[in-house]
Amino acid sequence: MWWRRLGRLVRRALLTVLGLQLGTMIVLLLIDNRRKKNRAPVVFPKAPAVPVQAGDSEITVYTYGQDLYRDMLSAIDAATGRIYLETFIWKNDPIGRAFKRALVRAANRGVAVYVVFDEFANLVVPRRFFRFPRTIHVKHHPLFVGGWGFWLPRNTGRNHRKLMVVDGQVAFVGGYNIGALYATDWRDTHVRVTGDGVAELENAFVDYWNLWPRRRHPELADPRHRSWHSAIRVHRNVPRQLVYPIRNMYLDAIDRADQRVWLTHAYLIPDGDLVDTLVDAVERGVDVRIIVPERSNHIVADWVARGCYRTLLAGGVRLFLYQGAMVHAKTALIDRTWATVGTANLDRLSLTGNYEINIEVIDKNLNAKMAEVFELDLSNCRELTLDEWVRRPLMVKFSEALLRPFSPFL
Repeated sequence: MWWRRLGRLVRRALLTVLGLQLGTMIVLLLIDNRRKKNRAPVVFPKAPAVPVQAGDSEITVYTYGQDLYRDMLSAIDAATGRIYLETFIWKNDPIGRAFKRALVRAANRGVAVYVVFDEFANLVVPRRFFRFPRTIHVKHHPLFVGGWGFWLPRNTGRNHRKLMVVDGQVAFVGGYNIGALYATDWRDTHVRVTGDGVAELENAFVDYWNLWPRRRHPELADPRHRSWHSAIRVHRNVPRQLVYPIRNMYLDAIDRADQRVWLTHAYLIPDGDLVDTLVDAVERGVDVRIIVPERSNHIVADWVARGCYRTLLAGGVRLFLYQGAMVHAKTALIDRTWATVGTANLDRLSLTGNYEINIEVIDKNLNAKMAEVFELDLSNCRELTLDEWVRRPLMVKFSEALLRPFSPFL
């Protein structure tokens, strides 16, 4: 019958497209593997880690991993009461082992140490690395949650957060995972917070820890004396509660802009609403600039991201490609007042999928500091123009079109 023949044709067409998509991914991965083997030494401009005052808090912006890890390890060594550490990737290398030794030393001198890491992100790390003394409380975000209901939205999402709070006095949050690669070869952004903003970040750790009760782990007490008037607000995506405020934070802040919107992101795969909001900002005279890596550590994500470039460029958004290093930052500054630093990328996985955490800071001092960092990064970028984009080879355009349907999954 004709409908059976039609069904066979449709199935063959779908299988052909799927085969082309998989073939394209394999070719891209092979190319990327060769590039990584022949990679030149990493060199990029660095900004000094200088603190600025933001309301009743002090914020230090880090753009170089060695500086950040030095101060994080110093904070661990100075701890007297409690340490809360949460990370996505934790490498078994000199940097990763330095953090592990510092936490063990802290526990040995009586500090209460609580550690969280994501199991999926660390599948390649030997299991023995995550064996800690019984004096350290360790939770791993499991591969699957919810039994047979693992596919439900509230049971999905990786723990993509990177957060450390020490003694309720100092906190670190941002894009840096823990590992030697990130210490010198990646351009990322993290912040150190002291003052009234720390309680909000500590509360974020406590809420996550208590969300997954286990008999052998104690429940943590909520921090006291949280301010209603802090310059810092903490936004957390919590799939378990079907709460995703970071996307709304971006949409609202960009919609308010009347001067500039400057974004730096490792993976730029925005949904239609975000694209429209950025283009609308340009139409009302806002200077919209976005820094992304020319080549990230995920080549398939790069090619999927290109699906939105023409719309952004045609709408007047300026795209800048970071050179010679992986830029992994997740930051934004808007006008002369607003800024955010955190763990959420502008893609579906971060904005409506994973556990994420961003701080939103309404303060001119931090905005100015973030603008300094952005302008320094611009000195290591080349601008991508609409004319260049339109003139790229037909085969490249075809490959990008093949991969574009994967954008809702990345």
